Amino acid sequence: MTMQGKRVLITGGGSGAGENLALGFAAAGAEVVIAGRRLAALEAVTAKARGIRAVQADVTDEASVQRMFAEAGRCDVVIANAGQADSAPMVKTSLAQWNAMIAVNLTGVFLTLREGLRQMEGWGRLISVASTAGLKGYAKVAPYAAAKHGVVGLTRSLALEVARREVTVNALCPGFLDTPMTDQSVQVIADKTGRSLAEARGVLEAMSPQNRLIQPAEVTAAALWLCQPGSEGINGQALSIAGGEI
Repeated sequence: MTMQGKRVLITGGGSGAGENLALGFAAAGAEVVIAGRRLAALEAVTAKARGIRAVQADVTDEASVQRMFAEAGRCDVVIANAGQADSAPMVKTSLAQWNAMIAVNLTGVFLTLREGLRQMEGWGRLISVASTAGLKGYAKVAPYAAAKHGVVGLTRSLALEVARREVTVNALCPGFLDTPMTDQSVQVIADKTGRSLAEARGVLEAMSPQNRLIQPAEVTAAALWLCQPGSEGINGQALSIAGGEI
């Protein structure tokens, strides 16, 4: 696959799936701009490969997202990857927790895709990294699942708006990823249940029929495919990358 001559912006590019996306697109020849709140983490990624530069931004802030695109320059591919997870029973979920999940996981995607589309000329790809939680429910993560379901709805609606252009809009919905975010979930499970870290990780692995965590490289491969010739008809889709869980 080649991405020569294309500029790709990836939010949440300082770790996990975002880092893998940045390295994968850079390896394919793209000019990559990664964005996030933690500049040190972003710079650590830029040091790993040529063709990657960093822009500090907060996707929950409209002005910050607009500055992000101004600094990045016109982008051909925009990947809204930034996200956070939290876990609590509904009756113990505070309004602050709800607002935080909606802000980063849904509003952040809205702002990123809106500004990305505003500056997009000709051929373009808008991709969000959602979750299987955008396609089904999981206990004790209602705000997170609500936000990710919102991303899927946003994707389907926006795809219809751009259908007559050379732009497609799709969401990637991985299961539990082998990333630092999942490591945090594993720690929470271990702390709350008394299980070992290995046992807690096994709980998440068992949610997949393949009994494993999804690798970030699988998300990157799907995103690259959506940018290649032959993917033009893939529009408004929420692609599950979950070993058959969905």
